[in-house]
Amino acid sequence: MTTDQPACRTVAFVDDDADMRRANARSLELAGHDVRLFEGAAAALKAIGPDFPGVVVSDLRMPGMDGMQLFRTLREADPDLPVILITGHGDVATAVAAIREGAYDFITKPYQPDVLLRVIVRGLEQRRLTLENRRLRRDAERAAESSVLIGQSPAIEQLRRTIDQLGDAEVDILIEGETGTGKTLVASLLHRSSRRRGRPMATVDCGALPVAVIDSELFGHVAGAFPGAQHSRTGRIEAAGLGTLFLDGIDALPLVVQPKLLRAIEDRVITPLGANDVRPIDVRIIAASTGRIEEMARSGTFLPRLLYRLNSIVLRLPPLRERREDIPLLFDNFLRDMARRHKRDVPPITEHHRDMFQHHGWFGNVRELMHYAERTVLGLERPATPATPGSLSLADRVARFEAEEIRRVLAEHDGKVTAAVAAARMPRKTFYDKMRRYNIDPAKWRTPEAGRRDR
Repeated sequence: MTTDQPACRTVAFVDDDADMRRANARSLELAGHDVRLFEGAAAALKAIGPDFPGVVVSDLRMPGMDGMQLFRTLREADPDLPVILITGHGDVATAVAAIREGAYDFITKPYQPDVLLRVIVRGLEQRRLTLENRRLRRDAERAAESSVLIGQSPAIEQLRRTIDQLGDAEVDILIEGETGTGKTLVASLLHRSSRRRGRPMATVDCGALPVAVIDSELFGHVAGAFPGAQHSRTGRIEAAGLGTLFLDGIDALPLVVQPKLLRAIEDRVITPLGANDVRPIDVRIIAASTGRIEEMARSGTFLPRLLYRLNSIVLRLPPLRERREDIPLLFDNFLRDMARRHKRDVPPITEHHRDMFQHHGWFGNVRELMHYAERTVLGLERPATPATPGSLSLADRVARFEAEEIRRVLAEHDGKVTAAVAAARMPRKTFYDKMRRYNIDPAKWRTPEAGRRDR
């Protein structure tokens, strides 16, 4: 339980009469309250947010926006904020109507300072309880959300704490990790624990956007920007308005569009294709990389300035082979999920599975483990107990290493054989021959969205 809940002792006093503001400020400050004075409703609205740690006291009659309008505007932003209205005898009916709409109380002029003070003390106590309940609900929600990060390893425990610390921080974040380590899940948890959780989280798969249309996809375009552009289109960055923009696979973003993205991140403005004016954006940026982005910056295929702008805070997700103590918990959870999905009984975890947990490379990480659990539930997986390295001949050890490397490169490229062949720098026929020899199925590393383009 956190102890940094702000004390509820702030009184926002709104009145266009300077003498009234000064007189009430003195009496309230002597009673130990933190008083903030405003000469009108407009100034007060700029300073009072949804979790304002106090109450609002406002004169009913003011030029421009009056007290009733101020109360209604505040109530839209925070229905639980105590608003106390000060009114003359002729406005009692209006004040009573405000009470029916949810105002906390009203006081008629003239009044003694202790009368106002008693109402304020009650309002502050109610506000304290309201904010405490909100905090408890947020803590419960965050605990429930973080529980999807299954594991008891030090790395996962630290990741949970970091997500909780960074959730409300308005900072951009770079998530690094191998394929299948959970970068999208962590991005989602960061968004759901932030102040922007009620807004959209727009996900852009940077590697899946065709180069020919990537400018339009990200930044939008106006009608007539290029042949065939009959209508204006809002880009994905602008569509994330007031929410979170998740740039998945940022290291796959073509170099040609990186300067424009850099400007969007630095200045929080975009220029749609064909437009003459800039448009402001208010988004939080979360980017994800497989961890090769620094090498790309050194080789000139990624803008160093964009890297430095993204990596002020970096979350590095450990591969599954570096937190093997979490594998049994994850596997058990996946078994139960898959059994429910396929309406099957949950199979037991055997010694064969435990040997697999300890000796397999898991280069597809959590995603590979989840697929393995699904095949186990469907009765398609009958793993043999792996031999220990000392019991193998040199040729067998070389073959085992070669098979693991092929699995690793397939996992890094989402099961796409063409990309894996290029990364392995191996003739395509040789690669296929080795997959057959080691009984490696590239489909095991495919995500649903990867399709079947490489078959």
